Amino acid sequence: MMRYIIYFLCLSFLACNKENTKTIISTLPNYEGSKGALLGTQIKSFEALKKIVDFKFDENKKAVQLIHRSGNRFVISLLKEGVTEKDFEKAQYGQLKDKIALAFKSPIALIFRDDVKRVFLLSRRKGKLFGESDKSFYDIAEAMMANIDRNAYKKRHSNYSRKDFTEKGFTNTFNHLTAQAIITTLFSEKLADYVADAHELARIPELITGQFSDEQKSDLDNGPVDNYVDVINNEWGQELGKALKRKYKIRRSTKWTNRLLTDYLNDIQSYGKWAFDYECKPFESNQELIQKIVYKINLVMGITEGRNSII
Repeated sequence: MMRYIIYFLCLSFLACNKENTKTIISTLPNYEGSKGALLGTQIKSFEALKKIVDFKFDENKKAVQLIHRSGNRFVISLLKEGVTEKDFEKAQYGQLKDKIALAFKSPIALIFRDDVKRVFLLSRRKGKLFGESDKSFYDIAEAMMANIDRNAYKKRHSNYSRKDFTEKGFTNTFNHLTAQAIITTLFSEKLADYVADAHELARIPELITGQFSDEQKSDLDNGPVDNYVDVINNEWGQELGKALKRKYKIRRSTKWTNRLLTDYLNDIQSYGKWAFDYECKPFESNQELIQKIVYKINLVMGITEGRNSII
């Protein structure tokens, strides 16, 4: 009986649509210079972020809705109280009661536990499973930043900052864009949203209330500005993932090749060139990074010939 209760709870979750916001969107200004994804190191304060992103806090529902507009397109993120990465860690390494607690708190974690595991395997370097030189989404992000022509970028942008080319700059932006795109393409937008929110809420629970201390607001590297930028970039990454899934007709059973991943990542870089106005060199299909990620995706998804899924 409990299994069926959890199943129907999960169906209810998947059936939920984001709140209708047409009336809200029509009142938002079209912010010049905002082309989708955000570069956190260019946002100097929480007040500056609120001029770019529209926030709607709901104390009763313990949730916040973020709306970011780019031209005639926009993304909406509804961040609400729920499970965090810490809950997953307790369930994985803790006792039976921790696993039961997670199942009751979030039925989707139980129903789609294997896919959640797959996401975490792809998101982290796992040398013991995939070899010492294993790669993750973060390695892709670092490579994307390294591909940018820094000198040309510096000449084009008077507001250039050295921090743009650090872990908190382009690397962080590409990490969220690419990870969410690939997760959306491989699984679904719902699952991508679920794991992304669990990640952000684990760091700063106050994100859903907006009740931050002055110290938190001034911490641009690890405070609410950084986390809210991640939330917006997650949404744009999901949009990329849906578009690329359609373009390349990718299914769950698709066997990834070096050429497919190379084209996929170069399309994300093309989006980055449009959003941030830079020049960059493309990925090549013979790069070790490409080969490692292709191997990992096919193994995690159970596509590799002669090998069972690692899950």
